[in-house]
Amino acid sequence: MIQFDVVTIFPEIFKGFVSESLLARGQKKKIIKISLHDLRKWTTDKHKTVDDKPYGGGVGMVMKIEPIFKAVKELNQESRIKNQGKKTRVVLFSPRGKKFNQEMAKKWTKLDQLIFVCGRYEGVDERVADYIADEVISVGDYVLNGGEVAAMAVIESVSRMVPGFIAKKESAQKSDHAQYTRPEVFIVGKKRLKVPKVLLSGDHKKIEEWRKKHL
Repeated sequence: MIQFDVVTIFPEIFKGFVSESLLARGQKKKIIKISLHDLRKWTTDKHKTVDDKPYGGGVGMVMKIEPIFKAVKELNQESRIKNQGKKTRVVLFSPRGKKFNQEMAKKWTKLDQLIFVCGRYEGVDERVADYIADEVISVGDYVLNGGEVAAMAVIESVSRMVPGFIAKKESAQKSDHAQYTRPEVFIVGKKRLKVPKVLLSGDHKKIEEWRKKHL
């Protein structure tokens, strides 16, 4: 079983995501486990402050290293700097990070635990990337309000590759070609939108060749 620990200041965002569909089923089957953690739990002041003004000036606020360090330390059950421990990876989401891809998803299924740090505001103290995170990851060439949506995308991508998560093994690998279903002909005004004939032929070799051409 792979454990996903999500550190965020907005855990409520994930509630529907983790409690519905295949992710809910995967947790019931104990194939995956998703735990949500409010970063404010690891603050020390009465206002539960997770951010502060940036040194050197600038617009906006920066998330502090201290509560993030405490969260990762507790969740990993040891005081650690990056690259200590073989089966846990700490991931920070940032638009400046390495592009996440399918190969990473496959690789991460071999882990016991993934700890996701979701940034907000103007960013996260750079020492988190330098000394705490094992990976700094981006899910695309665009900027999001925070790391929560990125974490959802990665959780779903990695989970799909875990044996037993999807009923048919091939479904996890072969869902990227063009797909059609009934009706065979869909009429829109004067247009007749048809399913390609090869898919109706029953010739599995030709169908497979067609699918390879339409990835």
